[in-house]
Amino acid sequence: MNDGSVLEVRHGTLTIDGDTVFYREAGPEAAPVLLLPHGYPCSSFQYRRLMPALADRWRTVAPDFPGFGYSGTPDPARFGYDFDAYATFLERFTDALELGSYALWLHDYGSQIGLRHAIAHPSRIRALIIQNGDIYADALGPKYETIQRFWRDPSPANRAPLEQAVSEDGFRAEFVGEVDDDVARRVPPDLWKLHWPLMDTPVRRALSVGLMEKLKANLDWFPRYQGYLREQRPPALILWGPKDEYMPEPAARAYLRDLPEAELHLLNDAGHWLLETHFEVALPLVRRFLGKVLG
Repeated sequence: MNDGSVLEVRHGTLTIDGDTVFYREAGPEAAPVLLLPHGYPCSSFQYRRLMPALADRWRTVAPDFPGFGYSGTPDPARFGYDFDAYATFLERFTDALELGSYALWLHDYGSQIGLRHAIAHPSRIRALIIQNGDIYADALGPKYETIQRFWRDPSPANRAPLEQAVSEDGFRAEFVGEVDDDVARRVPPDLWKLHWPLMDTPVRRALSVGLMEKLKANLDWFPRYQGYLREQRPPALILWGPKDEYMPEPAARAYLRDLPEAELHLLNDAGHWLLETHFEVALPLVRRFLGKVLG
């Protein structure tokens, strides 16, 4: 075990293209790296338990995306707030920290942003940990219907549910709305109580709705994500909570089409936020996998 100081999560900021970027980091600087892009509606806060639990052997790094958490909110006139813009941000962030190679955690929006980054820089990616991130159109869950209705008919009436979802109640529903009550009780309300005030600005509410709108264009990337997996065959751990109405069990198994050697674990009563509810089950699986692929 390393000195206890490396197990602590460190908090820092840097400037990228004139904007402040907040990030969390743990572990020795010389250790193998695990990069942790976050999902919606959250920030690097979602990895607060995982990072110190890995810091004895690995360096973990988790940024807040522009417009989320404690990072700045660039003017939409110069930052696109789409998947391309966030993939470019991830490149600039890793370059700023001089991260040459790393395992990559893929979750929620971070899965699609992370895979765009991997396609652009395949030599950097040593392994993938895939946690409830959808890239197979035929395996999307029933909760996509509201968004798909808007894609088919982008009327004000069909846009209204997307806008309503960007609220404190909407965020709460994302975190606890799909799992059984006994599992939901394990989810700390800090996830929406602390994050919603950070997102409750006109620009941040608009970018959140905009990302849901832009998921339609992102579907065109799904075959490219799959092609990357099929061609590069990175070592992969698929860690999945099937109680997820966006990304149910078939969305996890679909990865095996392109990564047949991947290690798949379905945590039966877990949902989209399994690190909140099933951390003690997930952690040994993550540590064993990182020990194999990063040393």
